[in-house]
Amino acid sequence: MRRTTTALVGLSCAAALALSACSSDAETSTTSAPANAVDGPITIVASTNVWGSVAEAVAGNLATVESIIADPSADPHSYEASPSDAAKVAEASLVVYNGGGYDEFITDILGSEGQNVPSVNAFELLDSDHAHEDAEEPEDTSHESTDGHNHGEINEHVWYNVETAAATAESIADKLGQLDPENAAQYTANAEDFHEQVHAITDVTAKIAADYPAVPVAQTEPIAHYLIEESGLDDKTPEDFKDAIEEGTDPSPASIAATRDLFTSNSVKALVYNIQTQDAVTQDIRSTAEAAGIPVVEVTETLPEGQTYIEWQTKAAQDLDAALSAS
Repeated sequence: MRRTTTALVGLSCAAALALSACSSDAETSTTSAPANAVDGPITIVASTNVWGSVAEAVAGNLATVESIIADPSADPHSYEASPSDAAKVAEASLVVYNGGGYDEFITDILGSEGQNVPSVNAFELLDSDHAHEDAEEPEDTSHESTDGHNHGEINEHVWYNVETAAATAESIADKLGQLDPENAAQYTANAEDFHEQVHAITDVTAKIAADYPAVPVAQTEPIAHYLIEESGLDDKTPEDFKDAIEEGTDPSPASIAATRDLFTSNSVKALVYNIQTQDAVTQDIRSTAEAAGIPVVEVTETLPEGQTYIEWQTKAAQDLDAALSAS
């Protein structure tokens, strides 16, 4: 599956009859509407099942959660929303999405018809004050903006930053408490419990950072950027190779050769491999790594079936630790 070269996949005019008319002059608003108390059941719509799982952890049985993208084989970058998706977002009590240009179809809908829908944008919570005081700050978050989905100099795949996920859970709890004041304390307690569970993940990444300081690794594209960063590892992948794979374009022969050389020369200790957007080039890179005896850590952009966010991210960190110990 190759990713399209356009990151912002919005609604076409033909497919958006449920929305207001398409217009090149229309402004897209990403500011959340006020969350006022509502009568009746609360419905939460999430852009992907990643944020749906976080929302479920906070809402418990007090609200229903529906994720627009739940297929483990789907590529959120190239998702095109349908009129029914637009209706779900516009009619939701609360919308939770990644932001940062990753799931632009949500901001398109919110800007067109969902101006009155309260929302939580996870990307806006990156490095927010929600993180616990004992959480370690990343050593360096100023990365050159090289892939088409980056927001400024920050990678937008913020679900791999578990403190941002915890901050998102707390923001969801705040919104739900405004929508349903009677159960506000329960939402807050659920978010706090989620944050405590996040420590199981950060314990693993802290162990990796202590056991393998600045160990070189590679990845096929910058999906797990924050997992690698929080683990204190050194991503040696050529930027133009990651850029091309992320954008769905063909990497240059030079960047492919340089990436392959990382494995044939045993210059890295693991390959972090996104199985949701693999193609002939990335499969060749994986084969090269395996032939050189370099462990491969599989990652995804959406939740595997039957796993919660905490289970998924814990396994990713543990798999990375196991790969490094085996190299």
